[in-house]
Amino acid sequence: MLKTSLSLMSFGFDVKVVALHSDGLLINENVSGVSVNRVSLMTRRWPKSIFFQLIKLVEFIIRFSLSYRKSDILHCNDLNGLFVGVICKCTRPAIKLIYDSHEFAINDIPNQSAWSIKFKKFLEGILINFACRVINVSDSIANEYSHIYNIPKPYLVMNCPLYHEQSKRNLFREYFGIRSDQTIFLYQGGLTQGRGIELLLEAFSDIESDKNVLVCMGYGPLTNLIKDSSRLQSTIFYHPAVSHEVLLNYTSSADYGVSFIEDSCLSYRFCLPNKIFEYLMAGLPVLTSNLFEMKRLVENEGVGIVAEDNTVDGFRKAVTESLNQNYETIQKNVFVARKKYCWQQQEKVLREVYHAI
Repeated sequence: MLKTSLSLMSFGFDVKVVALHSDGLLINENVSGVSVNRVSLMTRRWPKSIFFQLIKLVEFIIRFSLSYRKSDILHCNDLNGLFVGVICKCTRPAIKLIYDSHEFAINDIPNQSAWSIKFKKFLEGILINFACRVINVSDSIANEYSHIYNIPKPYLVMNCPLYHEQSKRNLFREYFGIRSDQTIFLYQGGLTQGRGIELLLEAFSDIESDKNVLVCMGYGPLTNLIKDSSRLQSTIFYHPAVSHEVLLNYTSSADYGVSFIEDSCLSYRFCLPNKIFEYLMAGLPVLTSNLFEMKRLVENEGVGIVAEDNTVDGFRKAVTESLNQNYETIQKNVFVARKKYCWQQQEKVLREVYHAI
């Protein structure tokens, strides 16, 4: 969202990000040059039952509409944003809506109920017709949206970092005392279930040699699990999340990047995580689970290894295969690929979307 906002500003638009206010945050703030307004609700501390949540939603929509119904374009991030945008458009039809879906919205979390999926599909099927353009983050999701809702294929804007020549760093070796003969496999991002973290911890807990080590960097519900594992195993390390300004300095301090998403919902199955592009930008070959979009990118570009099975044994085998590859050859492919999968290329599509309306 930050990259999108900065790009739109560079196109000449007056951009404001509108969000829900939470304790500890400012109502109005400038974030990296982008104006942010957080809407404060009188009902925010009310109970979280469905009835009171609907009241909160109504209050947010009223407050948002009073302030932003004169906007020319509402760039709606995800399904909840589209709902607010459509209500606002009903009060002023001249508003143009762009639906920027960062997930496969109707099945975006594991273990989702059939009722929830049907309701989201029904809701999105109505709301999406109010959008003049739709944006998705992977080709598979774009194809599904076109098929399910009988709309032109959405535009593809992937969550890639800005391109720059990232030099190799050794921050993890210096911070943790990791030896130069040890290979560092890095997982960075949200430390939540469904990302294969438990599988990675199990894989690095049972290895006989300490030649390969795992660094997990980020934050989330599984942070304490990783910390506990790091205290018990000399091959597992935890590093807190870092700001996006210095992220790639840390990423480049590893040898391989890991994205081991589990096939637990359609959004995960069709995903193309931004961490893969961050790994490539930092010069790292990648190890991924056997999911369609990640598999296609890795194999087409020759930038790493795809696990045969999304299991502990499958990951261990992928580690072995990666170490048997010619690292310099794979890294050359990485350097070529990162010029293709960068924000400067995605920005061209975003410009096309806005010029079209």
